[in-house]
Amino acid sequence: LAKQNRAELKKSPQIPHFQDAASTPEVPDVLSDFSTGETPEKYLANGLPIMTLRKLRKGVWPVKESLDLHGLNTDAARQILQIFLHEAIQSQYRCVLIIHGKGLNSEGGESVLRKLTRNWLTQHSSVLGFCDATNRLGGSGSVLILLSTSR
Repeated sequence: LAKQNRAELKKSPQIPHFQDAASTPEVPDVLSDFSTGETPEKYLANGLPIMTLRKLRKGVWPVKESLDLHGLNTDAARQILQIFLHEAIQSQYRCVLIIHGKGLNSEGGESVLRKLTRNWLTQHSSVLGFCDATNRLGGSGSVLILLSTSR
């Protein structure tokens, strides 16, 4: 085409996952990477009936929001997870989904984020329980989380 008939293509602006840093809430980093023992596959806070985990897995509480941690290093994943949980609690979401992956492409085939995410969730005071998501939501590569709605 002649130069006068060419359209100038402009790149579409990238939309960041979070707003700018000024609008991101200041959330203290209180989660530790160190685990005292085996990382649990499922977790339920003291005093809650086991039926709570069954209800969570069956989808009694719909997933309101999700977060994908693929490709993040451990420090970034921990910080983003804390901000995500803070915002979910502020929005009074009861159930959220974290996608951490299965570790199939990691060195040694070990899912580092899977273990760390579950370790961090057991330390968070507003997490009432968690379990593997259904296959439709990512299976063992993601975790369904039940949050406390009381502040």
